[in-house]
Amino acid sequence: MAERLEWHLHSVTQSPTCPQKNISSDSGQLTYHHFPSTGTLREPVTIDCGHNFCRACLTRYCEIPGPDLEESPTCPLCKEPFRPGSFRPNWQLANVVENIERLQLVSTLGLGEEDVCQEHGEKIYFFCEDDEMQLCVVCREAGEHATHTMRFLEDAAAPYREQIHKCLKCLRKEREEIQEIQSRENKRMQVLLTQVSTKRQQVISEFAHLRKFLEEQQSILLAQLESQDGDILRQRDEFDLLVAGEICRFSALIEELEEKNERPARELLTDIRSTLIRCETRKCRKPVAVSPELGQRIRDFPQQALPLQREMKMFLEKLCFELDYEPAHISLDPQTSHPKLLLSEDHQRAQFSYKWQNSPDNPQRFDRATCVLAHTGITGGRHTWVVSIDLAHGGSCTVGVVSEDVQRKGELRLRPEEGVWAVRLAWGFVSALGSFPTRLTLKEQPRQVRVSLDYEVGWVTFTNAVTREPIYTFTASFTRKVIPFFGLWGRGSSFSLSS
Repeated sequence: MAERLEWHLHSVTQSPTCPQKNISSDSGQLTYHHFPSTGTLREPVTIDCGHNFCRACLTRYCEIPGPDLEESPTCPLCKEPFRPGSFRPNWQLANVVENIERLQLVSTLGLGEEDVCQEHGEKIYFFCEDDEMQLCVVCREAGEHATHTMRFLEDAAAPYREQIHKCLKCLRKEREEIQEIQSRENKRMQVLLTQVSTKRQQVISEFAHLRKFLEEQQSILLAQLESQDGDILRQRDEFDLLVAGEICRFSALIEELEEKNERPARELLTDIRSTLIRCETRKCRKPVAVSPELGQRIRDFPQQALPLQREMKMFLEKLCFELDYEPAHISLDPQTSHPKLLLSEDHQRAQFSYKWQNSPDNPQRFDRATCVLAHTGITGGRHTWVVSIDLAHGGSCTVGVVSEDVQRKGELRLRPEEGVWAVRLAWGFVSALGSFPTRLTLKEQPRQVRVSLDYEVGWVTFTNAVTREPIYTFTASFTRKVIPFFGLWGRGSSFSLSS
């Protein structure tokens, strides 16, 4: 509205069509050339149709003869005929023009070059829809734009503003989604960093304990080996002393017999019997270098490492337990079980049956999907459980987790958008139940599936519990309680739980 008023004031101070008539030099025929005035209205006069022009411009326009000498001149704007002598001075307009000239003098000082037509020096008011050009009043009357669609700048900008607003709405929405993703992923990474830091401290602590234990065991075992080493050296010395005595005694007897043998017969026979008896009755003691007791101690030494072996096993089990998921001891909730599922008394096993059980209807029970939930939900931490699956021909089993507000009545859509993160094991294939089910390529059909849930990080991981082959991992953002979920189909198909 402000732009239109400004243009209106401009139109009364600037004569948009102060025409002149010239004779074309080429053809000699009368042609009309309109030369818009770029000056201020001087002595404004009003003609019969009500339009205002400079008196001088209009007088010159009337003095130039037209094609028909008897025809009255026409208004340059509306083409209505008027009487040349009917000019009426417009003193009120002249006063307005004078005031506006003073205002224009002030406004022109602050008028930026971007608001002024580079060709004519006039302020830009219009927008040509055909050429997508911004025009002043002079450009508007030019021949190249005469038949084009013209609109005021604000009017022309309105639909584009609307488009911009729509684009801005979409872009802001997408930016918010990206910011939400950024916030969610930053929280997930922060949780992972916290978990890594905790694991680092656990590893440092456990290895420090193990290091202390190993140092103590090392001291004990080295002390035992040192004791055995001393005993062996002591018994070696005793053995050497005993053997040396025996050798000395046997050497003396040998020397005596050799000397006896060298004597004549009379001397040889003297006391020969007692000498032989003494040699024959001499028993050789066969010393043992290592006593049986010491030998047994040496043989039993590996048994001294058994505490070390037990401690290492406990260390590895404890370390793996602290670094890995916590085993979840879950049981099936009979209040949620579909009537076609038979639960064991300990609620650790379920079997499919076409025979409906006499189960009371309640809000928690599934009435169409043959599913059952665990008795307790999970609101935090890292938990894992194992599902052993026994499928009959054509049967299937679904395992995973669901949001606590999952739909239990009517059709259940198994996908993350509905609060279900699960995989389906069917006869011969396994599918991840994402937004669109995806058949997975595995080395072998799992008979036991380990489900691992990291609530804070938002990971639901499925692995083959026997071969440890990864099956699939969902990434979500949990804000409410999630519950272990199981589905079963096919006569004779069953599953059981373990941690």
